[in-house]
Amino acid sequence: MKSAAKILLLLLTGLISTSTLAQLEGDDPVSLVTNTTNGILTKLNNNFEQYEADPASLQALVRSDLMPLLDVHYSARLILGRAGRGLKKAKVDTFADAMVNLLVNRYSDGLLQFRSKEPLWVIPQRGELNEKLTRVRTRVKLPGGGEAPVDYAFHKTPDGWKAFDVIVEGISYVTTFRNQIMPDVQANGIDSVIARLTAGELELAD
Repeated sequence: MKSAAKILLLLLTGLISTSTLAQLEGDDPVSLVTNTTNGILTKLNNNFEQYEADPASLQALVRSDLMPLLDVHYSARLILGRAGRGLKKAKVDTFADAMVNLLVNRYSDGLLQFRSKEPLWVIPQRGELNEKLTRVRTRVKLPGGGEAPVDYAFHKTPDGWKAFDVIVEGISYVTTFRNQIMPDVQANGIDSVIARLTAGELELAD
């Protein structure tokens, strides 16, 4: 399975083992991944019919519970790559907001389809946390058998630990989107890309 979106949806709807969850009560990267995933799962299961009837309420859940875990503005800079050089912060922020809306819509739509009961394992952190880059390694048991490695890349910000990339089976979502968006920005300009992202007219492969 090579689709980052599908793996992330499995991750969000996966069950965390209670033995792992009981050990994680802090604000370190491993705890953040574990507790965020568990919180979304609980709300999804308790209110599934509501979310199915009102997808906007599920989008609100993803926006309120998942997005704070992510440093979307730093990710936006990485996705833009060389095409982002010289852009004003306000323009990058607008691009980041458009990317957030895209991710929220994709995850929300998929959560209604992936109600997997397969477990997610969060691998305990070893060694000291590196404030520039700390990986949280997880394994998702796939319904068809086998496991998929899903890693979160975190860094320390003034607002605490934030994830800025997700690596699924060795494939970075930042790199995947950069390979598609950076040439588009270079060819057509950032305003064109933002406008098409906002209108849902820019097709991005996972």
